Amino acid sequence: MAVILSVNVGQRRPIAAKSGTSGIDKRPVAGPVAVRAPGPKGEGGSGLAGDQISDTANHGGDHQAVYAYAREDLDLWESELGRPLPNGTFGENLTTSGLAVNEAVIGERWSIGEVVLQVSCPRIPCVTFAVWLGERRWLPRFTRARVPGAYLRVLTPGTLNAGTRIEVLDVPAHGVSVATAFAAFTTQPELLPLLGDVPELPPEDAQVVARRLGQR
Repeated sequence: MAVILSVNVGQRRPIAAKSGTSGIDKRPVAGPVAVRAPGPKGEGGSGLAGDQISDTANHGGDHQAVYAYAREDLDLWESELGRPLPNGTFGENLTTSGLAVNEAVIGERWSIGEVVLQVSCPRIPCVTFAVWLGERRWLPRFTRARVPGAYLRVLTPGTLNAGTRIEVLDVPAHGVSVATAFAAFTTQPELLPLLGDVPELPPEDAQVVARRLGQR
């Protein structure tokens, strides 16, 4: 059964990165957390109440309102890195169990209690992530693994609670997964044509796809 193990939020804290502060340090919270569509990127931040984002030009907004990462993938990273990785360490808002997050199809919808979320795009790792984790050559290591986790839109607002079941409502026929989209944007540009038929991608990602395909 797919469930939310924890709902994680973060406060802005100093970090030795370009922004000077970051909310990447997410920590599990007890009790229900309100979630809603936060508004356009650059104007809206996180979709979760109490969750702060410093770099709103590149993070947050309606198409990146919630970030989900699987506990199973965190466990694999724990083994590789030889250190504990508590829920929220990767900056995820939802730590899940029993759900293959990276195999989720772009555009599929998840029902979590009263809330409906939609998979929008993979997480592309940034320098802040590397600084926060403090692992040598972290960005290429994370990229090669192809387990980026998924950003989600909020289609139906409500509250999220740890322990709530996740139900997949529907899966788009195009079949392009989070992992495939991630590979197309990073290490396998030959996959980019697959993304041309994915209407559920965020507009800025669709523009990147169109631009790169136009240059080929």
